[in-house]
Amino acid sequence: MTLSSSPLLRGPTRLRDALVPEALGLGWMPILLLGYLLFLFAPLLLPSNGGWGDSVQWHLWPTLASIVVFLPMYFLAYRGSAMTRVLCTFGIAALGCGLMSSNAFSNTYIIYAAAFVALLPGALWVRLVALVALLSAYYGLSAWLGFPVFVPVLTAIISVAVFTGNYFQSETVRKRAELKLSHEEVRRLAALAERERIGRDLHDLLGHTLSLVALKSDLAGRLIDRDPQAARNEIVEVSRVARDALAQVRRAVTGIRAAGLAAELASAKLLLESDGITLRYDAQEAVVPPDLETVLALALREAVTNIQRHARATLAEVSLTGTPDHVQLRIRDNGVGSAAVPGNGLSGMRERVESRGGRLRIESTLRQGTCVEVLLPLPSREGETIASSKDVVGAT
Repeated sequence: MTLSSSPLLRGPTRLRDALVPEALGLGWMPILLLGYLLFLFAPLLLPSNGGWGDSVQWHLWPTLASIVVFLPMYFLAYRGSAMTRVLCTFGIAALGCGLMSSNAFSNTYIIYAAAFVALLPGALWVRLVALVALLSAYYGLSAWLGFPVFVPVLTAIISVAVFTGNYFQSETVRKRAELKLSHEEVRRLAALAERERIGRDLHDLLGHTLSLVALKSDLAGRLIDRDPQAARNEIVEVSRVARDALAQVRRAVTGIRAAGLAAELASAKLLLESDGITLRYDAQEAVVPPDLETVLALALREAVTNIQRHARATLAEVSLTGTPDHVQLRIRDNGVGSAAVPGNGLSGMRERVESRGGRLRIESTLRQGTCVEVLLPLPSREGETIASSKDVVGAT
């Protein structure tokens, strides 16, 4: 049982998801960030008014009232529409400016507002203009109330840092979402192209086969009275052609369900190069049955995912070589390397490879990268023909 599924945390988790959409993937972070509201009570630790002049006096009730007003705007800024986010952001900024005469630490709200400015819709320059306007308004009020100069300066430094961090985090989330959509589109287009190819192959195959069956059936009909033995031979030939066509159709249809190496390679190139990792690919001509191609494609997917997440590499190399007896896939990177600890992905890869009579070898050396090698035996042509015949006999 995971921590999030614990009965004790189920209620708080539902409350959190009601306040901050789970789709944002922020977890408990927005709740934890509310801890900065404690700075509003920092004047309790300072003697008198901290030497900030008679124009600033700390009062408890305006501070507590500001928190009551702030919390709804804070959570609406996470889950509201674009216009709602804009209104809440500037509402929080106005709250910080309005509280300045009652609490010198109201710049806490200014920093919250700067964080949300980074997430507003529009171009970067629009958000920068909004940030400059926000900090300028705070600086002007600080000067009018007689705040020390370091207060607006420190507020500006923290606000810019928070703005920058939130902006780049939001850009990272956006690019990952676009990358995920690109991966899905690449796989969809590759699958569509494969289905179209299989459809053409089936059309060509069945068109030729059915024409041959019709021709030999007509011939057997004409020979049945004049030469029964010849007619019987033609009928046997029709049966053989039909069985052979059925076996070929089954192999073609199996290819529809198979994961293709071409699609996985395109997806791997997109994933790695988006992270600044160069991918090199070298492949020999090799005829691989669809079921074995699926094993290779899934192994490639798992290895490339590990490179992108853990390797910190700059170069990845994929090679596919084949002989009449076996096919070999090798994925190598120049990343940090380490003693590989098998996880669910590697364990599943090993099980798939070994279930086909193959071998999986992983070499991972610290600061020398990792090499994943998959070796699969290819079925002999004779064995494949016998297996296909058995499948056909079993079907009939």
